[in-house]
Amino acid sequence: MTRRSIGIIVNGVTGRMGYRQHLVRSLLAIREQGGVPLADGTTLWPHPVLVGRSASKLREIAERHGLDDWTTDLSEALARDDVEIYFDAQVTQQREKAIRAALEAGKHVYTEKPLAEETGGALDLARAARAAGVRTGVVQDKLFLPGLRKLKRLIDGGFFGRILSVRGEFGYWVFEGDWQPAQRPSWNYRSEDGGGIVVDMFPHWQYVLEELFGRVRSVSCVTATHVPERVDEAGRTYRATADDAAYGIFELDGGVIAQLNSSWCVRVNRDELVEFQVDGTEGSAVAGLRNCRAQHRAVTPKPVWNPDLPVTEDFRAQWTEVPDNDDFDNGFKVQWEAFLRHVAVGEPFRWDFLAGARGVQLAELGLRSAREGVRLDVPELGL
Repeated sequence: MTRRSIGIIVNGVTGRMGYRQHLVRSLLAIREQGGVPLADGTTLWPHPVLVGRSASKLREIAERHGLDDWTTDLSEALARDDVEIYFDAQVTQQREKAIRAALEAGKHVYTEKPLAEETGGALDLARAARAAGVRTGVVQDKLFLPGLRKLKRLIDGGFFGRILSVRGEFGYWVFEGDWQPAQRPSWNYRSEDGGGIVVDMFPHWQYVLEELFGRVRSVSCVTATHVPERVDEAGRTYRATADDAAYGIFELDGGVIAQLNSSWCVRVNRDELVEFQVDGTEGSAVAGLRNCRAQHRAVTPKPVWNPDLPVTEDFRAQWTEVPDNDDFDNGFKVQWEAFLRHVAVGEPFRWDFLAGARGVQLAELGLRSAREGVRLDVPELGL
């Protein structure tokens, strides 16, 4: 068996997502399983080159995992001939410049979302990548989660009949940082630093809606900054200038209406941190990150609303769990494996920079809709 090492710059590895999901649960997990097997018997072996601003943090991560290839000099890493892929998990404001440098160095690029701060910048990167003749990808991890894969199975099998609507609830209470530390970095709540829940979550909603239900035709959004003051990592009180909640309505192909609420100011009273209820003429389903429950038309009970009597029905018990019927791996890892095969042998990979630009576009239009108080059409993007 031939093993092919493939050098990967991991920029932003000292951050939460870069470290946990992309280094530990994806690239190192791929190494632990023996690499990514190809059809010709070759095994792809990811070789991470850790990049960040703090030498001490990089050294500590490298020593923790038995790695020895790290640097604080991105230009030095991009100049290496043994590096084929650049991956970006930095804050959004730093991403566009670094990706452009990687494209100029002739590297294939895989990146966290959002691809850029504005749609124009995202499209510029997509054009630059095409001109450079390199392969690109944007993380769209929700598509690979067990709950949504089960939901997609129901859709593909015609379970719903004609799909009518999608209702999504996402969020949890992020502590303000005063008497309990916040679970998210403080920059998330400053618009001047690229923060805000629309920028964070609407790119996710774009690919989930498009891949499962149809292209987004219009968006109407209301945003809020429910918590106006927070406390940062150094214990300093600061003014929150970014939206911490967004309430969106999306019209899709085929007349499907999606209503998605996103909030860092909501306490969880649902089975998972995000849940989507899909209603159709023949059946309904509720999918989270891992689980999916369904109720077909033929077994739908007939509830009768009577406000004068207590509810006696156990509504949750009337739904059926959709079985796994498969082994579901970590969603980030599955997409990493697909991108590595895309780079190595050209296997199809449709989640490229143009797909990422559509996510940026929806976030941009969502914020504009909230500012202007109007419903906005979502134009098709092209290069």
